[in-house]
Amino acid sequence: MPRWLPRAMLLALALYACFQLGSWAFHQLIGLLINILIAFFIALAIEPAVGRMAARGVRRGIATFLVFFGILAGSVGFVVMLGSMLADQIVTMVEEFPKYLDSVISWINQTFQTELSRVEVQDSVLRSDWLKNYVEDSATGVLDVSATVLGGLFRVLTIFLFSFYFAADGPRLRRTICSVLPPAKQAEVLRAWEIAVDKTGGYIYSRGLMALISGVAHYILLESLGVPYAPALAVWVGLVSQFIPTIGTYLAGALPMLIAFTVDPWYALWVLGFVVIYQQFENYVLQPKLTARTVDIHPAVAFGSVIAGTALMGAVGALIAIPAVATLQAFLGAYVRRYDVTDDPRVHGHRRRGRGRLLGRARETLGKGRAVLVRGGPGRSRAADPADPA
Repeated sequence: MPRWLPRAMLLALALYACFQLGSWAFHQLIGLLINILIAFFIALAIEPAVGRMAARGVRRGIATFLVFFGILAGSVGFVVMLGSMLADQIVTMVEEFPKYLDSVISWINQTFQTELSRVEVQDSVLRSDWLKNYVEDSATGVLDVSATVLGGLFRVLTIFLFSFYFAADGPRLRRTICSVLPPAKQAEVLRAWEIAVDKTGGYIYSRGLMALISGVAHYILLESLGVPYAPALAVWVGLVSQFIPTIGTYLAGALPMLIAFTVDPWYALWVLGFVVIYQQFENYVLQPKLTARTVDIHPAVAFGSVIAGTALMGAVGALIAIPAVATLQAFLGAYVRRYDVTDDPRVHGHRRRGRGRLLGRARETLGKGRAVLVRGGPGRSRAADPADPA
């Protein structure tokens, strides 16, 4: 046995053990790494506001606290307002449920010539086996729901702490990263950081402005129709439609339609039509003007990035996919050399006219060239022989 073989085997085993240990640690810490990534993007989003306040003499820690306090106050107010609206609406629907049930039973009796009564329906539902199984499953799932809620609160707290540190100690973090890099690499890192701040902050602020415009437009509609809780519904539509990619518009429009249906079924159709028309106006008129200077990426690229982010990291990936792709596109755009486009109609999707005549002239020219070769001395046999490859 060669002397180097035992050492090579030990080295291979050590490398394999290190790989397995690193893979195990990565899978164990994947949740923490995702939380840190979310916190980093939140810190990038609030960096412009914190930077403006710090430039006016406010300490970065206090400025970061004020920004987070404003976000927290707005979130709590929105949740309380939406919760009270849903609670009142649920109470109203429960109180009106016997009337709805009576109308449905009367329609069934008239249509199918039956003799059902509300008491019989209620007794059959209360004594059914599926209701008992549902109650038992709900009772056993209370602990699971409580554990999920506690885990979600702990995750939110973790993200909040990391994002607070990233935003408050942003300059120190940049100095720490740059201290281990040569000067040329330091300039590149700082430039990438600045692009990420601009794109992420611009994405959040442009979405916030579009949420405000959408909320005002839907508030005017709901208030004109007399739909209850119009302010809360308008805030719901504005936030959900802008900050939940792809399916946010449908989720945002479902709740106002449901509330409007309880007032008048025709109002639900009005709300649906307005949501569809406003969505087209936003996609083709409002959004291109507001995002032209912030996250100017193609809609197909944005949609594909959302799908890719969802496949990689779920809902979190869908939220951060667009600003991440916009940052990468802006950073790579500085290193891609671009040239002037030739003045050709085909660039604009137009075909050249007289293409047949051009092909005829090309064939005529080739024919003349073949005739010249035939008349030439040594090249005659090669050009005249059809079996010759030349």
